Amino acid sequence: MAYDEGLAQLMRDDLTDEPGISEKKMFGGLAFLLDGHMVCGVHRGGGMFRVGKPNHEAALAVPGAGPMEFTGRAMGGMISASDEAIVDDARRMRLIGLALSHARSLPPK
Repeated sequence: MAYDEGLAQLMRDDLTDEPGISEKKMFGGLAFLLDGHMVCGVHRGGGMFRVGKPNHEAALAVPGAGPMEFTGRAMGGMISASDEAIVDDARRMRLIGLALSHARSLPPK
Protein backbone atom coordinates (compact mmCIF):
# COMPACT_ATOMS: atom_id res chain seq x y z
CA MET A 1 0.00 0.00 0.00
CA ALA A 2 1.39 3.41 -0.94
CA TYR A 3 0.01 5.19 2.13
CA ASP A 4 -0.47 4.59 5.84
CA GLU A 5 -3.99 3.22 6.39
CA GLY A 6 -3.85 4.32 10.03
CA LEU A 7 -3.41 7.96 8.98
CA ALA A 8 -6.21 7.56 6.45
CA GLN A 9 -8.48 6.19 9.17
CA LEU A 10 -7.78 9.21 11.39
CA MET A 11 -8.89 11.54 8.59
CA ARG A 12 -11.85 9.30 7.76
CA ASP A 13 -13.00 9.41 11.38
CA ASP A 14 -12.64 13.20 11.49
CA LEU A 15 -14.76 13.60 8.35
CA THR A 16 -17.37 10.90 9.00
CA ASP A 17 -20.14 13.32 10.03
CA GLU A 18 -19.41 15.81 7.23
CA PRO A 19 -22.10 15.58 4.50
CA GLY A 20 -20.76 15.30 0.95
CA ILE A 21 -17.46 13.58 1.79
CA SER A 22 -16.17 10.90 -0.57
CA GLU A 23 -12.89 9.04 -0.97
CA LYS A 24 -10.87 8.68 -4.13
CA LYS A 25 -7.54 7.03 -4.85
CA MET A 26 -5.24 9.61 -6.41
CA PHE A 27 -1.62 10.83 -6.33
CA GLY A 28 -0.56 7.32 -5.32
CA GLY A 29 -2.56 7.69 -2.12
CA LEU A 30 -6.07 8.36 -0.89
CA ALA A 31 -7.89 11.71 -1.05
CA PHE A 32 -10.99 12.88 0.77
CA LEU A 33 -13.28 15.17 -1.20
CA LEU A 34 -16.16 17.45 -0.26
CA ASP A 35 -18.72 17.74 -3.05
CA GLY A 36 -15.98 16.76 -5.50
CA HIS A 37 -13.30 19.15 -4.19
CA MET A 38 -10.21 17.75 -2.51
CA VAL A 39 -9.98 18.48 1.22
CA CYS A 40 -7.09 16.30 2.34
CA GLY A 41 -5.38 13.02 1.74
CA VAL A 42 -2.60 10.65 2.64
CA HIS A 43 0.34 9.43 0.62
CA ARG A 44 3.63 7.73 1.31
CA GLY A 45 5.46 9.85 3.89
CA GLY A 46 2.58 11.94 5.21
CA GLY A 47 -0.44 13.80 4.06
CA MET A 48 -1.71 16.80 2.17
CA PHE A 49 -4.36 19.43 2.75
CA ARG A 50 -5.92 21.71 0.15
CA VAL A 51 -6.33 24.83 2.29
CA GLY A 52 -6.54 27.40 -0.50
CA LYS A 53 -4.33 30.42 -0.98
CA PRO A 54 -6.13 32.61 1.64
CA ASN A 55 -5.47 29.94 4.33
CA HIS A 56 -1.97 29.03 3.14
CA GLU A 57 0.02 31.07 5.70
CA ALA A 58 -2.17 29.97 8.61
CA ALA A 59 -1.62 26.34 7.61
CA LEU A 60 2.14 26.81 7.31
CA ALA A 61 2.14 27.99 10.94
CA VAL A 62 1.04 24.52 12.08
CA PRO A 63 4.10 22.58 13.30
CA GLY A 64 4.93 19.77 10.87
CA ALA A 65 3.24 21.48 7.90
CA GLY A 66 5.09 22.78 4.88
CA PRO A 67 4.53 23.71 1.26
CA MET A 68 3.33 20.88 -0.96
CA GLU A 69 5.63 20.25 -3.88
CA PHE A 70 4.79 18.33 -7.02
CA THR A 71 7.51 17.66 -9.60
CA GLY A 72 9.78 20.07 -7.71
CA ARG A 73 7.37 23.02 -7.77
CA ALA A 74 5.39 24.41 -4.85
CA MET A 75 1.63 24.09 -5.27
CA GLY A 76 -0.16 27.22 -4.04
CA GLY A 77 -2.90 26.52 -1.56
CA MET A 78 -1.67 22.99 -0.89
CA ILE A 79 0.08 21.95 2.32
CA SER A 80 2.13 18.87 3.06
CA ALA A 81 2.06 17.47 6.59
CA SER A 82 4.34 15.01 8.34
CA ASP A 83 3.05 11.83 9.94
CA GLU A 84 3.69 13.44 13.33
CA ALA A 85 1.47 16.41 12.45
CA ILE A 86 -1.31 14.13 11.27
CA VAL A 87 -1.35 11.91 14.36
CA ASP A 88 -1.55 15.00 16.61
CA ASP A 89 -5.30 15.62 16.98
CA ALA A 90 -5.03 19.40 17.42
CA ARG A 91 -2.73 19.93 14.44
CA ARG A 92 -4.68 17.59 12.17
CA MET A 93 -8.00 19.20 13.10
CA ARG A 94 -6.57 22.69 12.48
CA LEU A 95 -5.47 21.67 8.98
CA ILE A 96 -8.72 19.86 8.25
CA GLY A 97 -10.67 22.90 9.42
CA LEU A 98 -8.75 25.18 7.06
CA ALA A 99 -9.18 22.70 4.20
CA LEU A 100 -12.93 22.28 4.83
CA SER A 101 -13.33 26.05 4.96
CA HIS A 102 -11.73 26.31 1.53
CA ALA A 103 -13.74 23.43 0.03
CA ARG A 104 -16.99 24.91 1.32
CA SER A 105 -16.19 28.18 -0.45
CA LEU A 106 -16.20 26.40 -3.82
CA PRO A 107 -19.31 25.51 -5.85
CA PRO A 108 -20.23 21.79 -5.85
CA LYS A 109 -18.93 19.88 -8.87
